[in-house]
Parts: sequence; C-alpha cells; structure tokens
Amino acid sequence: MIIAGVIGLCVLLAVLAFFVPRLSRRPERGTQRSLGAGARAGSKAPGVLGRIFSKPFHTSSRAVGRSGAAGRRTRGRMPF
Repeated sequence: MIIAGVIGLCVLLAVLAFFVPRLSRRPERGTQRSLGAGARAGSKAPGVLGRIFSKPFHTSSRAVGRSGAAGRRTRGRMPF
C-alpha cells in the first residue's frame, strides 16, 4: 500500500512538474521533508536496524526528487 502511494506521488509530481514547473517545487520539497523526517526517525534505531528502517525513506525521497526533475527536464526539451 505504501509502495503504491509513493509511486502515485511520483507520477503526480512528474505530471505537475511537466505542466507547471515552478509550482511543482513546493510539493516536492514538502514531500522530501516528510520522508526525511521518517528517515531520521528510523535511523535512531540501534545499529544495523537504523539503516534498515531508514533506507525505504531515503529511497522514496530520491525517487520523488528524480520524478520531479524528470518532469521539468522533459518540459524543457519540448519545442513549445
């Protein structure tokens, strides 16, 4: 369920970045901020568990950033 939510959010940000690139920055940063908070909370577990618990949040944050950047990059390449 969470995976589907992250995928849906990435698609939504990519579409938003394609149609309104300037307005897509704030939702992207907000999403990355909340995922970063989850990663920080997960990393407080001791030892290896901290890395295991924080990794999904880091990966999701990176995916959100890449999807927004891809939408803006695609918009920049369009001839109009």
